[in-house]
Amino acid sequence: MATNKVLMKGNEALAEAALRAGCRFFFGYPITPQTELAAYMSKRLPKEGGTYLQAESEVAAINMVYGAAAAGARAMTSSSSPGISLKGEGVSYIAGADLPCVIINVQRGGPGLGSIQPSQSDYWQATRALGHGDFFMPVFAPSTVQEMANCVYDAFNVADKYRTPVMILADGMLGQMMEPVVMPEPIDPATLPEKPWATCGHGGERFHNVANSLYLVASKLEEKNVERFKRYEIIKATEQRAETFLCEDAEIVLVAFGASARIAHSAVVTAREKGIRAGLVRPITLWPFPVDTLATTFDTARAYLSVEMNMGQMVDDVRLAVNGRAPVEFFGRTGGIIPTPAEVLAQIERIAAEKGLGGCCCTCKNSDEA
Repeated sequence: MATNKVLMKGNEALAEAALRAGCRFFFGYPITPQTELAAYMSKRLPKEGGTYLQAESEVAAINMVYGAAAAGARAMTSSSSPGISLKGEGVSYIAGADLPCVIINVQRGGPGLGSIQPSQSDYWQATRALGHGDFFMPVFAPSTVQEMANCVYDAFNVADKYRTPVMILADGMLGQMMEPVVMPEPIDPATLPEKPWATCGHGGERFHNVANSLYLVASKLEEKNVERFKRYEIIKATEQRAETFLCEDAEIVLVAFGASARIAHSAVVTAREKGIRAGLVRPITLWPFPVDTLATTFDTARAYLSVEMNMGQMVDDVRLAVNGRAPVEFFGRTGGIIPTPAEVLAQIERIAAEKGLGGCCCTCKNSDEA
């Protein structure tokens, strides 16, 4: 791993990391706030012997990814909220053909054209319904520029391992901010996994491969869906990722991802200074949702607070994970407004007052033993 730090914008870090991870095909269409990613690829990818193509539409772009992925290449596309919606049908085809690829969504406010400001309102779309039919896909949610670069490597590796599309769900704040980042070392193409299923020519040496998502016999489609969901169970068991902060004795546990997690982190620090035992669980994978990490907080948590930049979406998954063990509340801003640490702190203080929580802010036990 190299140690030289460079100051990079989040969108550019995503692009550079993809190149180093072996991506040689990028198909996209400009839309704010992710356009810098495509622009960066247009300059760098041809120099690396790859193909950059600005498609005539988002629909065309995702189907070009389908073609490159079917041939066994590491392929990627990026867009922002309404553009991702247009790609939905193609993503379903890719999932139905069991092809690996990476899709980046740098979210903006919605619904509709909404705004070009940061948002996290595509959570449901990413984790539940990016396309028709029975399928899921892994979703990564970085919270720093460094993690954006690292997530690209993880996304391509997970995509290849399970033959599935993978999404990196960022937002306009992360895409546009600049932070120091250490870029991962480039991957040696010779070390990439073999893809015996790829439609890359057979020379008469093997049976020809077909990339297809159409099954006219109902029993065959059911069989394929059942097999795919067995794979999803393996992903849920092995690919959950999350980070915890001050959760060992936390009575109020915040759950936040991406940019919102940075704000929640600051609020937790201030709450601790005020004697409120707050902690933070930051999901890094939104699907599979890190239920196992949340379970480690059950012994001490008296309340949960989901902090999001939307009207309340991840909070549903938090409630499912907590399963009635403690109340789960929601706080969020929408329309492109970023919540402040002071606003989140006010919610923590309100919950603490309502439940009579507070006191010692260290990890020692209370001395009221019977």
